[in-house]
Amino acid sequence: MDFELWWLLPIPALFFGLGWIAARIDIKHLLRESRALPLSYFRGLNFLLNEQPDKAIESFIEVVKVDPQTIDLHFALGNLFRRQGEIDRAIRMHQNLLERPDLPADKRQTAVFELAQDFHRAGLLDRAEELFTRLDGSPFEHQAIGFLLQIYEQEKDWQKAIVATKRMEALAKRPYFKEIAHYHCELAQGAMLRSQSVEARNEIDQALAEYKLCARATMLLGDLEAQEGNQAAAIAAWQRIESQNPAYLGLVAERLADAYRKTGDVAQGIRVLRSYEDQYPSLDLLTSLFNQILAHEGADAGTQLIKDELQRNPTLLGLDKLL
Repeated sequence: MDFELWWLLPIPALFFGLGWIAARIDIKHLLRESRALPLSYFRGLNFLLNEQPDKAIESFIEVVKVDPQTIDLHFALGNLFRRQGEIDRAIRMHQNLLERPDLPADKRQTAVFELAQDFHRAGLLDRAEELFTRLDGSPFEHQAIGFLLQIYEQEKDWQKAIVATKRMEALAKRPYFKEIAHYHCELAQGAMLRSQSVEARNEIDQALAEYKLCARATMLLGDLEAQEGNQAAAIAAWQRIESQNPAYLGLVAERLADAYRKTGDVAQGIRVLRSYEDQYPSLDLLTSLFNQILAHEGADAGTQLIKDELQRNPTLLGLDKLL
């Protein structure tokens, strides 16, 4: 039997009709839902759109009183409380949600995350930490670790910060070696303050193992050597910063000058600083070099250094302070 094209003519009309019916059903459904919502809900939305959060909160509170089952609105209201600084009300809102036995599992995780943020904002760090750690394996784990890192940094709990950052590495699938090296440096510095040189050296080694260009770790290594009276080793450590990041040489310029003075080779110290200033000009390097020349070669030599530097690098900020 020959295929008749006219058979296809009703098909677009059929699909159009089905689409029209579906649209009508959706519209009716939306209308029913919108009629079910209290007027206060729409007033609250209007206040939000007009950037009037205080009035929006009051409107949403009316809705919650009328229909306590509006879970998402509870979350929205809790967030509004927190944003407005009404932390106690935000905490109560999210705690009430968690106390509901019928709260679905995914909403319970959301409530835990929101309540943890409330505690964090309120400065109740122990309680915030406990809740954030409960979110392991949840959709909020990544964000929770970010908050935990803030807590650990605030509390200077560097060991926990290292563990959390390594978890972040696994989740984000990207390296955080600079951050981990920084935390090891913090631990090294603490150990040095306690005169625990073995522990300090171990943390420095771990920092450099994580990030071999960590200038701070090398700076601390030089400090540790100097603290133990090993001036030559300290000088060697500080000079390695040139190959890591020469921008940090200015931070060890005074240390280098002092170490060379203690080894009885002030002239070599001046030569080293002058070489650094020629290659990597900075105000910190110049200040240290100027002080050394002024102390050991006299005012005329110091003045000449500044004049030469002005000609070579007239844009160096703060140079006029040395004149």
